[in-house]
Amino acid sequence: MTLSIQNNVSALQAFSKQVSVGANNIANSLSDDFKSSRAINTQGADKQVTTSITQNKTSGPLVEDPVKNDGSLKELSNTDIAEELVQQISAQQGFDANAKTVSTYEETIGSLLDIMG
Repeated sequence: MTLSIQNNVSALQAFSKQVSVGANNIANSLSDDFKSSRAINTQGADKQVTTSITQNKTSGPLVEDPVKNDGSLKELSNTDIAEELVQQISAQQGFDANAKTVSTYEETIGSLLDIMG
C-alpha cells in the first residue's frame, strides 16, 4: 500500500472515531451531569491523521429538580445537539471523500493488473 493510501486509511479511522464520539454525545444528551467530548483530527509530520479526544468541562444548564420539592437545582448535560449534528455531517463528508479515494485507488490497481494480465 502506498503512503498516500495509508494516509487516507488513517483519515478513515480518524473520521470514524469522530463520528463515534459525536454519537456518544448525542446518546447521552439527556443524561444529567453528562459532559460532552470533542474529537479533533490533526495531520502529523508523516501525513498520518490522528485523533485527540478532549472533554468539554463547561457546565450544563441548571434547572429545578422536579423530583425534589425543595427548590434544589440539578445540572443537565452540556451537549449541544445542533453542534453535534454539524460535526456529524462534517465527519461523514470527510469519511466519504477518503473512502472514495481508496475505492478509486483499488479500481485503478485492478485495471492495471487486468491490462498487464
